Amino acid sequence: MTRFCWGPFTAFELVQSFNRAGYFSHYSAMQVHGLTEQSPKTIYFNVEQKLRGGGGTYTQTSIDRAFKGKCRVSTNVATHGDFRICLLNGGNTDQLGVVETEAPDASTAIRVTNVERTLIDIVVRPIYSGGIYEVAKAFELAKSRVSVNRVAAYLRTLNYTYPYHQSIGCLMERAGYRANQLDLLRQLPIEVDFYLDYGMKETDYDSSWRLFVPKGF
Repeated sequence: MTRFCWGPFTAFELVQSFNRAGYFSHYSAMQVHGLTEQSPKTIYFNVEQKLRGGGGTYTQTSIDRAFKGKCRVSTNVATHGDFRICLLNGGNTDQLGVVETEAPDASTAIRVTNVERTLIDIVVRPIYSGGIYEVAKAFELAKSRVSVNRVAAYLRTLNYTYPYHQSIGCLMERAGYRANQLDLLRQLPIEVDFYLDYGMKETDYDSSWRLFVPKGF
């Protein structure tokens, strides 16, 4: 794909021009919202699939098998200067929580997940978000401005197969969120053991959230 431009442009502006319906997510959304102290060199851009998924069933055995293995990652990657651009084809969410804002270091509007949707996305795919410790830091940085009510509402709408609310609750508790905020997530079913990340070699167990976390986390 070729793009012609008059004057300087940023990598974010370039990527948005590929697909006006697409949006920045994961580590890129963290950067836009100030939820990381790093300067990511990979840009994550999501173009949703047409069909909606989710809402499937699982067993404890199937969860154990999935999360003890490696996470699937996109191979649709290109480079632009110092940046890697990773194109994602996420499930259809009807653009839930997608907003317009100014691109970093530019005045052009880009589309990006809002803070609440970003926190959900990075829990689902820590590998696209700098890793689980960067995800945990994002929850700390979001504490003063995130709506946990909205996070819970989004989770109900997204209707994930896996109980990601257990991971989100654990991360919020670790970051010092209020008890009444945590209760909004405890209202969702906690019926199975779950995993904070894929492929963890050694783990500790948080019995409150029925969650395996990296040892020492």
